Amino acid sequence: MHVLFVHGMGRTPLSAMPILRRLKADGHTTSGFGYSAMLNDFESIRNRLLEKIIDIAPLGTYILIGHSLGGVLLRSALSHLPQNVNPPQHLFLLGSPTQSALLARKLNQQRLYRLMTGDCGQLLASDERMNAIGSTNINTTSIIGTKGITGQFSPFSNEPNDGIVAVSEISTSWISDEVYVPVVHTLLPTSRQVANILIDRLQVFH
Repeated sequence: MHVLFVHGMGRTPLSAMPILRRLKADGHTTSGFGYSAMLNDFESIRNRLLEKIIDIAPLGTYILIGHSLGGVLLRSALSHLPQNVNPPQHLFLLGSPTQSALLARKLNQQRLYRLMTGDCGQLLASDERMNAIGSTNINTTSIIGTKGITGQFSPFSNEPNDGIVAVSEISTSWISDEVYVPVVHTLLPTSRQVANILIDRLQVFH
């Protein structure tokens, strides 16, 4: 099984090294996809990712893992996958929003945020653009962090969250396999618990 990992905004493919090492030890081959949200718009990144998926599809069975914005990019790429290309066996989303994000909408008012996150940041703050990506017919597991603070000093009030996105911004009716972990957003790709979940789900493909 080949595993392709797509990192989140402001990160690099190295952010998932702990998980990818575990997957390699379990017998899988791995690769990463890198991008810069500050330098490239969402569509151009998505198109390059689509080319990457098309390249690996003929090599055998594969699965996709996307952290945060990486999961949004993967869902968008899959919606453009040509019918003659083998789809992935499974899609794993790590803290990846399925609708516009509260923090993105708040921060979008600040010039520095818009400068640092570019078009991708605009997309995460847009109801219209996020809703347009839609669902996927690929079997999907969403791993959702719940260790963000709640209460008076939290932008999410009393709603469970991972510090960056709320549970309600990740959960959706078209994802039947949702797993909740006491991990903050940034640490989802390095979490041993998340790695164990991935390995457990991948046993069915051995």
